[in-house]
Amino acid sequence: MRKNCLKGIDGYDRQDQRLPKQRLLVVANRLPVSAVRQGKDSWQLEISVGGLVSALLGLKEFDARWIGWAGVNVPDETGQEALTKALAEKKCIPVFLDEDTVHQYYNGYCNNIIWPLFHYLGLPQEDRLSTTRSFQSQFDAYKKANQMFANVVHENYEEGDVVWCHDYHLMFLPRCLKEKNSNIKVGWFLHTPFPSSEIHRMLPSRRDLLESVLAADLVGFHTYDYARHFVSACTRILGLEGTPEGVENQGKLTRVAAFPIGIDSDRFIRALELPQVQDHIKELKERFAGRKVMLGVDRLDMIKGIPQKILAFEEFLEENPEWRDKVVLLQIAVPTRTDVPEYQKLSSQVHEIVGRINGRFGTLTAVPIHHLDRSLDFHALCALYAVTDVALITSLRDGMNLVSYEFVACQASKKGVLILSEFAGAAQSLGAGALLVNPWNIAEVAASISQALNMPADEREKMHQHNFMHVTTHTSQEWAATFVSELNDTIIEAQLRTRQVPFLPVKVAVERYLQSNNRLLVLGFNSTLTEPASTQGVRGGHIRELQSRLHLEIKETLKKLCDDQRTNIVILSGSDRAVLDDNFREYNLWLAAENGMFLRHGTGEWMTTMPENLNMDWVDSVKHVFEYFTERTPGSHFELRETSLVWNYKYAESHFGKLQSKDMLQHLWTGPISNAAVDVVQGDRSVEVRSVGVTKGAAIDRILGEIVHNKGMKSPIDYVLCAGHFLSKDEDVYSFFEPELPCESLALARTRSLDPARTSIPMTSDSINQAKAHQLMKQRSLSTLERSNFRSAAWRPIVHDRMSLPEGSSVLDLKAENFFSCTVSRKQSDARYLLQSSDDVVALLKELTESKSSN
Repeated sequence: MRKNCLKGIDGYDRQDQRLPKQRLLVVANRLPVSAVRQGKDSWQLEISVGGLVSALLGLKEFDARWIGWAGVNVPDETGQEALTKALAEKKCIPVFLDEDTVHQYYNGYCNNIIWPLFHYLGLPQEDRLSTTRSFQSQFDAYKKANQMFANVVHENYEEGDVVWCHDYHLMFLPRCLKEKNSNIKVGWFLHTPFPSSEIHRMLPSRRDLLESVLAADLVGFHTYDYARHFVSACTRILGLEGTPEGVENQGKLTRVAAFPIGIDSDRFIRALELPQVQDHIKELKERFAGRKVMLGVDRLDMIKGIPQKILAFEEFLEENPEWRDKVVLLQIAVPTRTDVPEYQKLSSQVHEIVGRINGRFGTLTAVPIHHLDRSLDFHALCALYAVTDVALITSLRDGMNLVSYEFVACQASKKGVLILSEFAGAAQSLGAGALLVNPWNIAEVAASISQALNMPADEREKMHQHNFMHVTTHTSQEWAATFVSELNDTIIEAQLRTRQVPFLPVKVAVERYLQSNNRLLVLGFNSTLTEPASTQGVRGGHIRELQSRLHLEIKETLKKLCDDQRTNIVILSGSDRAVLDDNFREYNLWLAAENGMFLRHGTGEWMTTMPENLNMDWVDSVKHVFEYFTERTPGSHFELRETSLVWNYKYAESHFGKLQSKDMLQHLWTGPISNAAVDVVQGDRSVEVRSVGVTKGAAIDRILGEIVHNKGMKSPIDYVLCAGHFLSKDEDVYSFFEPELPCESLALARTRSLDPARTSIPMTSDSINQAKAHQLMKQRSLSTLERSNFRSAAWRPIVHDRMSLPEGSSVLDLKAENFFSCTVSRKQSDARYLLQSSDDVVALLKELTESKSSN
């Protein structure tokens, strides 16, 4: 006997489907059902028809399940079990929120704080805030509710599921999900506007919300403007890097894109053929015969611009008396939040304006405005759209506004005109086929009404066809399918990036460390051993330019490593000596400042390793260029070092800083450095000019030689950990140690690193033989080393004296399995492995010391 088919909210029969479908967990504040309790263990459910529900009706390739709040308080366990069972038949999963949480989370933080701010209405004043307690209590309830949603998701999650989070109610959800399962596929979509960073920074919890959303793999918005505002907020408030793809945070790229939603246009087009709709159309045509019909369909809300619309219509009637008995405005204002004083005040204001205009321009048999404080059923609404000559949408701020789409879908016969606010998201999609207006400019809206009513038929048809094509091709189903497809692609791309630079196998690195006899740790400083940027202080929404400081949790660990006689530590940084002095003066390790051009051990004196032929004649001219661009780029600064100049615009406005850096590069290449032997290195919001050959890899051989000379090593180095947030120009430090390179290419790399002038000279057979001999030097015994000329290199405590150029690589006896090169937070690198942040570096070094002590 054939089993009954299970139909979910998508109404799709899955009985005959043979291939398994990817499950889609749609998480929204409200489930797409209305639940009414009929008894102790009985519930009546009715599917709600909305934009999101319609969007997912056509996703036949996914097995969709909904997770959300049912909109009712169910305190008893019996009622919860019964509702859960009833909802399961609709493929819905409930989240049970108590009344206090709903009040603080939904009425409070969501609707009293986030929603007004995202619509540019500002934060609530004390009288409104007091009714829902304080910012902090509301925010705590918001986090609690989001965690409750996350718990339900995790309870129902199966490997491979896609989790799609919706709207401002669930901005904390991506972080909650990822914290428990980093492999879960998470997308987040906002259905409202996202404000400019200047507005968003008003939120006391601005950083928490942004960082939580960035935990998602894909973040979607209705328009490009909203996406741009989000990226701008992340760069200005969090100090992160915005890219064309999205936002990069410690090596993780969160993709940010625009996905304009649509409607189920076929549903509206088909509805026009229904007998009940045709009857409505006939009735409306008879009712308004001889008059042009203008239509407004809005929720009674502050952002919909209903008073502005009616006032503009009044001005139109004043200036065009010939139209007073030939046009009628039908305004449908669906009541919302009738218990809130602001909405009550708005309703009274609208009624007052409508009454005044009808009293002024109406007659005994007709009035110019028909105002309804209620919603219409679907069939009546379709009929109203079909007979309308001009749709008037004057939103002051709107995420999308799908009324405009619904109107266009029902206008195949009438081909009416759409007047659309430029502040509605739909303006970016339908703007070419509509009259765009600023709803605050009453005169402009009035003039557009006149233009629409007098528009020639051929022009109306041309505009309508443009919009009709967009509405029927960019449907809600297409929107949903595109987003989920892009989310899957984003996950795959992220996995490819991760595979290119795999995460460091910490356990293996620690085991090899313990088994080695003489270790070398070469560590970067900035973004490697420093405090994360988010903890370095924030003021006015911008991270302040603070001197880099050592991570607080690494100090004790670093001391233990320095005390180990078999461990050699080199801090190899582009920073100047003063910065390294301030952070490492108490540690017994090697400091290599300015990419290894200056070297110091412990509390000794700084020595220079600069080659004798290093030409610095270009410094003054480059300095003038840097000074010029620093003056014209607020928030930027430059550093004058011994061997380089660095211009940093990390704390300038991101877009402006990038434009200025491009302009600077043109100035440099066409002027000061056109004939100079320099390298220009572009970093994360920085431009550095340094002499040719000044890299970390070029200096490491000389540094190793001095370490050998100073410490009098008893055995060669057989373990190397080299980790840092190094620029691509400095990643030759990885290849210097790489044991897997053929001996010829290895010698070539190292010979070139010592003498920049030889970088274009090919190797001869003699030089190859010398390179082989050099490679064999690695296997020399310590007694040979001690008799070598390393002992003759004098350590002179004068800063501008130069050290000898010893062959430090000869002390290496390194096998491939004992070399661990790690890039820190950089997506693309020549390093073998990846550590995501300075926190991971701290954890690794702690693991080395703790394993050593327990071993």
